[in-house]
Amino acid sequence: MHRIFLINQDIKMITFRSIFLLLMIFNNIFSMSAQDKKSYNKLTVEEQQVILRKGTERPFTGKFVSSKEDGVYNCKQCDAPLYKSGDKFDSHCGWPSFDDEIEGAIERKVDADGSRTEILCANCGGHLGHVFEGENYTDKNTRHCVNSVSLSFSPIQIQTIDLSAPKLDTAIFAGGCFWGMEYYFQNKKGVKSTEVGYIGGEVRNPSYAQVCTGTTGHIEAIKIEFNSKEISYEELAKLFFEIHDPAQVNRQGPDIGEQYKSAVFCMNEEQKETIFELIKILRNNGVEVVTEVHDAQRFWVAEKKHQKYYQKTTGRPYCHFYTKKFK
Repeated sequence: MHRIFLINQDIKMITFRSIFLLLMIFNNIFSMSAQDKKSYNKLTVEEQQVILRKGTERPFTGKFVSSKEDGVYNCKQCDAPLYKSGDKFDSHCGWPSFDDEIEGAIERKVDADGSRTEILCANCGGHLGHVFEGENYTDKNTRHCVNSVSLSFSPIQIQTIDLSAPKLDTAIFAGGCFWGMEYYFQNKKGVKSTEVGYIGGEVRNPSYAQVCTGTTGHIEAIKIEFNSKEISYEELAKLFFEIHDPAQVNRQGPDIGEQYKSAVFCMNEEQKETIFELIKILRNNGVEVVTEVHDAQRFWVAEKKHQKYYQKTTGRPYCHFYTKKFK
C-alpha cells in the first residue's frame, strides 16, 4: 500500500508539472500570436505586460512623463500615430497625459473594472491606459493617461520645401475592388501617387475585415494625387468610367456588396460638373450609369498589404478591364 501511495504521489506531481508547463506554453503562444500575427514590433517582457496583458507601469518611472519635445507619439507595438506633442500636458499624475488624440487613432472600451474607460490603439488593439473626463485640467476637459511603455516618439523633422514643385490635385474614385482600380491609375503619366482605402461610412478608421461585412457603410476607393499640368481631372474621370462597369449596382463583376458600388467623391464644384457632363455623354451613347456623385468625405487609408497589390503579386485585375467609351 505504501508503494502504491508513493506511485500515486509521483503521478500527481507529474500531472501538476505538466499542467504548469502547458499553461506556460499557452501563455507564450498567446503573447506571440497577439503580437506577431500582423508582424508587429517585437516587445520586451515589460512592454508585453502592459500592451498585451493590460498592466500598468509604476508612476513617475516612464521615459515620456516629463518630455516636452515637439513631435508625434506612436504606438510602441505597431507604430501608428496616436498623439501630437501639442496636446500633451503635465497633470502631475505620474504618467504622460494628453487632452486630445489624432483622429481615429484611439479606441475606447469599458474597463474590466466596469467603472473606468480603457484606451487602446485603434490599429492593433494594444493597451495604452485610460481616459478620464471632467477633471478640468485643460479647456478640453479630457485626460488620456497613457503608459510610457506603450509609446514610441517621432521628433519633428525639419524639411526643405521645394517651392518650384507643382501643386498637386486630388481625385477620389470608387468602382469595385480597389486593387484593380489602382492597377490602371498608378502608372498613368501625371499621376504622382495613389492610395487605396475606404470612404463614405460612419465607423472611424475601419479595417478591411469590417468593411467586408457590409455593415460600416464604407466603399472601397482610390485616392489619386496628380499634376493637372500633365493630366487633367477629365482624363482621369474618363479612365475611371472605362475600366469598370458603371451600370452595375452594388457590385463589380464577381465582387458583390455595397462596398463595391460605383461612386465619385468630388473635391470641388468643377470636378462635380466634369463628372455630370461625362455621365451625360455616356447616357447619350446608350451606356447605363448608376454611379453616385458625392462631395469628398474623410478617406481612410487601407492596410499596407492592400497598397500596390498587383505590383506585389505580379497579377492582373479579375474584375476590371479597359473598354473605350469616349471618342
